[in-house]
Amino acid sequence: MKYVKKLYEWILSWAHSPYALTALFVLAFAESSFFPIPPDVLLIALALAKPQLSIYYATICTAGSVSGAMFGYIIGYAFWQAVGEYFFAYIPGFTRELFAQVCTSYEQNSSLIVFTAAFTPIPYKVFTITAGVSKITLAPFLLASIFGRGARFFLVGILFKKFGPTVKSYIDKYFNLLTILVVVIYIVAFYFVPMLASNGK
Repeated sequence: MKYVKKLYEWILSWAHSPYALTALFVLAFAESSFFPIPPDVLLIALALAKPQLSIYYATICTAGSVSGAMFGYIIGYAFWQAVGEYFFAYIPGFTRELFAQVCTSYEQNSSLIVFTAAFTPIPYKVFTITAGVSKITLAPFLLASIFGRGARFFLVGILFKKFGPTVKSYIDKYFNLLTILVVVIYIVAFYFVPMLASNGK
């Protein structure tokens, strides 16, 4: 739990920086391609401070995340032979079992799978990189990423925009608990999803 607390405190520290918007874009980009830290907590912190700009923040977060998804696709498509072992060794949740499971699942309905991974807190980078390795069609991958990531981040933006004062009062009261919960869910997903993939073989 101490690790989780330090993790979300580091993320939150950017909310008070003059580079907050850049940090949001970079964090969203990295999370979609190689870095195991979700941008949701920073997005919530910024929207909490200025609900009137929440849609703008959601747009930046979505743009960064989709750009990162494209970068992940390129990694898988062009560089996987060179960097694959690094991902298996050092990226949490990026297991050989999950990688093989996702590759197989893309044979069924790749667009739906990408959308689901983009919208939920499961390790999206595994799906973006594997999409490139599997060489799924780029246009459907991009559209599914835009809709999935957009739905996820704009949901936060719309809630703050529409119910700003009400949402703000609750989040002000329970913010620490909420941010810890977001990160815990994300970390659990890194380990739970690979376990399911392994058991499902």
